[in-house]
Amino acid sequence: MLQFTKMNGAGNDFVMIDNRTGNVQLRPEQIVRICDRHRGVGADGILLLEKAKDGADFRMRYYNRDGGEAEMCGNGARCFARFAHKFAGAPKKLTFQTPAGVIAAELHRELVTLRMSDPKELRLSIKLVIDGKKEIVHSINTGVPHAIIPVPKVSDVDVRGRGKKLRHHKIFSPKGVNVNFMEKRGARKIAIRTYERGVEEETLACGTGVVASALIFAATEKASGPISVIVRSGSELTVDFRSDHDQFGNVTLTGPAEFVFEGAVEI
Repeated sequence: MLQFTKMNGAGNDFVMIDNRTGNVQLRPEQIVRICDRHRGVGADGILLLEKAKDGADFRMRYYNRDGGEAEMCGNGARCFARFAHKFAGAPKKLTFQTPAGVIAAELHRELVTLRMSDPKELRLSIKLVIDGKKEIVHSINTGVPHAIIPVPKVSDVDVRGRGKKLRHHKIFSPKGVNVNFMEKRGARKIAIRTYERGVEEETLACGTGVVASALIFAATEKASGPISVIVRSGSELTVDFRSDHDQFGNVTLTGPAEFVFEGAVEI
């Protein structure tokens, strides 16, 4: 039996596993089954807490619902920080390794602030044709690659249909991209909906998508931080940053991370 804790960050839900012993080695089909909402625990992904190398406090490994390992997950990282604090005695300020770089976190009760790795690969106003229709798309990598499409109202968007087509577009091959639809709600406020690569569906929130959308909004609207971002779950997250001619640094993401339940599952 595998012991786990269920958590969610702004509605993005995860199975958390303490693997500091290194004994947990999950196969892709086991990850898929655990994340199955009918046959397993149900989650958007699985996070493993492991011993760190190279000076960080811990190592975070993240697996999407399809069984593939991803470089980074913003909502999952906030949950990881609280999980490490509760179960591994981590301080309220901690660091952890990810394939996207070392992430720093600070706990404020149920809120967690992440110091993100510096974004890269900013591209503005990419002109694409999808199903015979012209789309203006922006993209940026905030630990994982994201495409952002400004829309008049996110509530009117066919996120699954449009998102799936753009996620597999040849310009983002071979690994594909996460897709975010972004609506301006004010001078420093947006709402987004996200189609997540690896989940292959719209999720209630996506932390790296929140950051990506906020930075694209800042670049295209010449907005300064902090920027508030409302996600599909209704939660509101905050992105702050330093910018210099569309070069971003000191990027932070603040939002909730909540414990749901603990249990054990057969694998």
